[in-house]
Amino acid sequence: MTIRAAGEADLTGIAAIYGQEARTGFATFDTEPRSIDQWRAHLDSTEPGDHLLVATRHETILGYAHSTAYRPKPCYAATRETSIYLTHDAQGQGLGRQMYDDLLGWLVADGIRTVVAAIALPNPASLALHRACGFEEVGVMREVGRKFDRWIDVQWVQCELSRRHGRASGEGGVRRAG
Repeated sequence: MTIRAAGEADLTGIAAIYGQEARTGFATFDTEPRSIDQWRAHLDSTEPGDHLLVATRHETILGYAHSTAYRPKPCYAATRETSIYLTHDAQGQGLGRQMYDDLLGWLVADGIRTVVAAIALPNPASLALHRACGFEEVGVMREVGRKFDRWIDVQWVQCELSRRHGRASGEGGVRRAG
């Protein structure tokens, strides 16, 4: 298995994984797939801390991880929001942990200080993954999403990269790989 920066040829596979979750799952509050152009815009970003990684086995995409701006305001520049999506067949095999370890390493190199993620509840597997990667639970927003005729709570988790990696971060670093 290989984890690497995504390329143009990976966008269809990434879109398919996300589209499946948008149509049938609760991990995203999107109800329709994102377009290839939306994924391309993320791929083309040169902002420090914006990454799109894929995990492949024999050139088949098993999952992807990405980090984006938490909010589009200058004072949040050292904070990124992350997500990982895996195919159903790739879940439960430690791949999410491997992808997070790589992604968080890239974010440290970029000088990112804090990483946050939103987890639709219930999702014990995602909570366990985030805890294992150094995230702490920081709050639950009750019934903030409605999908498939069900109200959904969201658990916010946060990882302070300087604690996780034992060094201070926060100054600009390396340009996005890929």
